[in-house]
Amino acid sequence: MELNYAIFRSEPIMTIPDLAQIGSHNKREKKAYQSNKDIKIELSKNNIELVPLDMKYTKGFDKLTKEYKKEHEERMKTERADRKKRYHEMLNSSKNCVADELIFTATHTFFDGMSREQIKEWADTCMEFVYKDLGYKKEQILHATVHLDELTPHVHCVVVPLVKKLDKRTNTERYTISKKQYIRDKIHLSQLQDMYHKSLTEKGYDLERGIKGSDNKHIKIKEYKQLTKKLNHELNAKSDRLDKAMSEFEEQMKTNKKIPFDNKHVILEKETFDSMNNVINESKKVMELQPKLQTIFNKVDGYANSYKYLEKENFRYKKEIDNLESKNNDLEMRNNSLLNRIYYVFQMLKKFLRKLLQRGNDYTKDETSKFIKNCYDEQEFDMNDVVGISRGTTKQDELFDYVEAPDYLKSRVKDYDEYEKDKDDFEMSL
Repeated sequence: MELNYAIFRSEPIMTIPDLAQIGSHNKREKKAYQSNKDIKIELSKNNIELVPLDMKYTKGFDKLTKEYKKEHEERMKTERADRKKRYHEMLNSSKNCVADELIFTATHTFFDGMSREQIKEWADTCMEFVYKDLGYKKEQILHATVHLDELTPHVHCVVVPLVKKLDKRTNTERYTISKKQYIRDKIHLSQLQDMYHKSLTEKGYDLERGIKGSDNKHIKIKEYKQLTKKLNHELNAKSDRLDKAMSEFEEQMKTNKKIPFDNKHVILEKETFDSMNNVINESKKVMELQPKLQTIFNKVDGYANSYKYLEKENFRYKKEIDNLESKNNDLEMRNNSLLNRIYYVFQMLKKFLRKLLQRGNDYTKDETSKFIKNCYDEQEFDMNDVVGISRGTTKQDELFDYVEAPDYLKSRVKDYDEYEKDKDDFEMSL
């Protein structure tokens, strides 16, 4: 009988772009999935929403963490200009993950013959584990869905481990995203996998505990054959001893004289009696070994099947990763080209704004000053940008004070204009 295994994985999501990509996959926002041939997009309508999300992952994340974002923005108001970071920028550069993806599934044959309703009952048990054993609250679940449009049904549950922790430096409680509050390390994860298996079996699901340390090197086919060969050899040796004992006993019975007996007693020669005892003892040894061997055979066979399943999953993920890496390289090249263009436009914009401050009328200068302040507040300009645009103009003091430029920069203002060399590029009528 083939054994089925309960499988539970935890995969951290480190950046907001990664979260957006996973959201696109989990919510099936593409029309086709060339990198994963197992996805049958025509069956996606059968997928089950356990915790629905009616918006993009990034918007859902911002809504879920709005208090954290508000706290961060308040802190940035008093931060040095060169240390200020936008909310997403801060999260992406942090060593902490922004979310955690919990994946629940089982060996493919476990789902054979299951209806959609029965699969949902199994998925609900998985979510009970998320709430009860992992300790997540409903408001920390960004999205949870059951994919029925792939080869093996599985649950994707994306959680945001947002917690408040004591900041020892300021002695105040601050928001942070900390997966370690729920899954401390690999040892704890293994313990949680034990608990997950227990929660399933208590609900009557016939599943084995997933292989411990399944991230370790798999048993090679050669090793598997050596192990089964050794077990077979041990069983054959005991069977041979039993056959020999049986033969000796039969010979004794042939050569033995007629056995006298009455209603209460049987009289045997000692050699015959010893042979009979030998047969009984050897039979017991074989009988004692048989269930042990069968258990070992079943486990090894189950491990082999589970490893085959994991290897197949890993192979599929590897293909998807290779495809994504190729696309990422292409996107990186395009992104670098786009960044160069944006940088050029950005420099032109700063020069254009400076010309407005130099040549515009009072209204134009006031509106330009407001625009520059807004760009600074949105962290599109830093202090050095504002200083470079405004120095030597009538709006210099106002803008220098707004960005809290140090006094030594004010004293260095000269008649020389570093932008004048480009004035031919910006002749305009105001």
